[in-house]
Amino acid sequence: MYLFNFYIHLLSSVFMMVMVLVSVAFITLLERKVLGYIQIRKGPNKAGFLGIIQPFSDAIKLFCKEISVVRKSNYLLFIFCPLMSMVLMLLLWNLIPFNLSFLMNKLNMMLILCVMCMVVFPISISGWASNSLYTMLGSLRTVAQSISYEVSLMIIILGLMIILENMNLYKFYVFQKYVWMCILNFPLALIFFVSLLAEMNRTPFDFSEGESELVSGFNTEYMSGTFALIFISEYGSIMFMLMLFFMMFCGGDLLSLFFYLFYMFLLFLVLWIRGAFPRFRYDNLMYLCWKSYLPVSLSYLIFIFFMKS
Repeated sequence: MYLFNFYIHLLSSVFMMVMVLVSVAFITLLERKVLGYIQIRKGPNKAGFLGIIQPFSDAIKLFCKEISVVRKSNYLLFIFCPLMSMVLMLLLWNLIPFNLSFLMNKLNMMLILCVMCMVVFPISISGWASNSLYTMLGSLRTVAQSISYEVSLMIIILGLMIILENMNLYKFYVFQKYVWMCILNFPLALIFFVSLLAEMNRTPFDFSEGESELVSGFNTEYMSGTFALIFISEYGSIMFMLMLFFMMFCGGDLLSLFFYLFYMFLLFLVLWIRGAFPRFRYDNLMYLCWKSYLPVSLSYLIFIFFMKS
């Protein structure tokens, strides 16, 4: 019986990871369509009906290309880092409390925080292993940005866990059956959402891939299959972060139709922000974190701590 349950949970986790990878393909199609209509033009519409086959043709094209490696790069780390970033993204998805989640436990919020802290390592190591000036600058900027916003993110999460007196993500759903956390803590929900944009390297905080400044950021030297792995990990992380925001602040009912509609609205909002806002200046990005978000989140944590004590 134990082995049967183990295999059922394992198959459920594998199925969910496959569905995440398929969803990443269609999220890229949705983004290109949304940006196309924002810019008053058509998105991809040639491959298949309304361009539905376009993501798969792009994936085949990328993985069939030749992989070229910089002569003086650290070859093993250069190839290993994209794979590591995708594995971390899939590991994060396994920590979402679905009914048959393979890694479901009472401390999954702590596991999520630990894995989120590790996401910066593949980016920084890939920038160093490429042995290129642009990639190194891009990875340094990404590490500084991610670590800065992780501080305020984790302080907010810690404050919410103190309210719940629990480290299980499923308890957020139980707590929000009657009132959503974003209604009780609306300013914190806004801070959390903007910090997620910075953590995901999305516009207007896309400094790790600032094309106008760094050619392509930390992934300048990556191409073909390795670039596809980085691309998949980024968009999978976007989907996961929005899922985390939904479960922590917007009810977290994974079995309702409203969940899927609201989740699609959050995805559309992230794509809409990319088409509507220009890129920040880097010093303003750091000032926003250290001089605005960090004092507010720390004050909230101290307030909650004294209220609970």
